[in-house]
Amino acid sequence: MRPSTSDPTSLRDVVAVILAGGKGARLDPLTRDRAKPAVPFGGAYRIVDFALSNCVNSGLRRVQVLTQYKAVSLDRHLMLGWHRYFCRDLGEFLDILPPQQRVDESWYLGTADAVFQNIYSLEMAAPRLVVVLAGDHVYKMDYRALVAAHDDTGADVTVATLPVPVGAAGEFGTMRVDASSRVLEFREKSPQPPELPGQPGMCLASMGIYCFSWPFLLEQLRADHAASSRHDFGHDILPAVVRSHAVHAYPFRDENRKADAYWRDVGTIDAYFEANLDLVAVDPQLNLYDELWPVRTLPAAYPPPKFVFADSAPGGRRGEATDSLVCPGAILSGGRAWRSILGPGVRVHSFARIEESILMEGVDVGRHARLRRTIVDKGVRIPAGMTIGFDPVADAAMGLTISAGGVTVVPKGHHFPTDAQFPGARAINSSPVATGPRSRAASSL
Repeated sequence: MRPSTSDPTSLRDVVAVILAGGKGARLDPLTRDRAKPAVPFGGAYRIVDFALSNCVNSGLRRVQVLTQYKAVSLDRHLMLGWHRYFCRDLGEFLDILPPQQRVDESWYLGTADAVFQNIYSLEMAAPRLVVVLAGDHVYKMDYRALVAAHDDTGADVTVATLPVPVGAAGEFGTMRVDASSRVLEFREKSPQPPELPGQPGMCLASMGIYCFSWPFLLEQLRADHAASSRHDFGHDILPAVVRSHAVHAYPFRDENRKADAYWRDVGTIDAYFEANLDLVAVDPQLNLYDELWPVRTLPAAYPPPKFVFADSAPGGRRGEATDSLVCPGAILSGGRAWRSILGPGVRVHSFARIEESILMEGVDVGRHARLRRTIVDKGVRIPAGMTIGFDPVADAAMGLTISAGGVTVVPKGHHFPTDAQFPGARAINSSPVATGPRSRAASSL
């Protein structure tokens, strides 16, 4: 692997604060047992890995992660997978900070309040600048360029931005800027955003990435805490300071190195599904194989993936995956996957068919089962002969979630009827293929 081009000494006086306490209600049921930043992505990763990889690749090695909602799996992932990249003896750290109620007795009330409640930890770090990041977006970005732009303009706060269609503005903070990129107006989730000059139908949106001068941030957080507000950067602080302070826009520079800039808020089931399924394309929009900007994560302690049985007859028993991502530990024992993502330790048994689906770690798919446009959360066992994703009415009757775009989601811990209770299981279990020593041995896979 070629070494990263980052200079680890350039951001020693900068602290990154990653907001990772979001509930992610629109991703339910994937967020019933975990925070949104901890939701698996691309088979091997968690969503939070992208912000953290950007920090490490940028040479930003002083990081605080603010957690709150159902943070157990997120905390475990950070402790096991990420502490090794930060050396305290060199002044580096990755601190995981749950609500500590140092300043009052409430949970985090908004993005600004979350940072304010950790003022003590920031003061101990004594930063010159604070970079505030969302932990639930998928993108590649060099934060050194953001810091350099902030210093060049002498801004009090710099906001990372990208153009989005006006129709999508309701999901973002949008702004009006002058020729020098100074922000003149900031509107949070406005149905009527200011259009970009010369780009009809487009507006300038905030990415939820901010670079603050520390004294200015401290002053604004204290004032906001004393005020009656939502205690949110986008709703309260930024709209209030654009007229009195230097707020500058920074155009997003994508380290993904593709024709179009890649930044995704995978905040809904359909957006999450589409972003994942794009990864199986021949030339996906998001490049996970870039050695110059690697995406790091907790390494999976699994053996290599395995494909067994090679009956080439039509409808035969064949273990194969095409146009798919297959993670370590996965075994396709006579089953087939197409345009799918198979997470670590997934098992697909004989004659099963997986189409355009996402199977998370430890999912077990029984013989002759069929899945189409389905997300199956960790550890779920799909019974032999089961079909999911073909009939939304039948899926809903089993207690599964159906997205607006027709994606079926099987939540973590979901229990289906046993094979013996499932219609057609008797015929499957008595199939001639299940006889003979070789088939009996392989059926355990």
